[in-house]
Amino acid sequence: MDAGKKMEEVGRVMQSISEDNKEYMGAFMGLMQNTMRAGTLSVKQKELIALALSIAARCEWCISYHVKSAIEAGATKKELMETGYVVVLMYGSQAMMELNSMLDAIEKFYKK
Repeated sequence: MDAGKKMEEVGRVMQSISEDNKEYMGAFMGLMQNTMRAGTLSVKQKELIALALSIAARCEWCISYHVKSAIEAGATKKELMETGYVVVLMYGSQAMMELNSMLDAIEKFYKK
């Protein structure tokens, strides 16, 4: 599935929720922003962890989002791939097939 389309769908859902319940979306976004800002772990490290969990959860939207965010935080293609390998180690061949979504997102968002 096209990673750019997945990002559009993420935006659509978040916009719809925000229009329906601004308080809820504000609380969610506050949690996300506070969790993903630099602390003991860098933003890049947190995005790679989030990517690994997205692959394990088999969430194509989350994979696209966190590949893009990890790249924006300075992750290299090699770091993204190694993150995927760790998930395959822990979750097996099912996770390996989820790397298709990761590869699509890398192709879409990674500037060589």
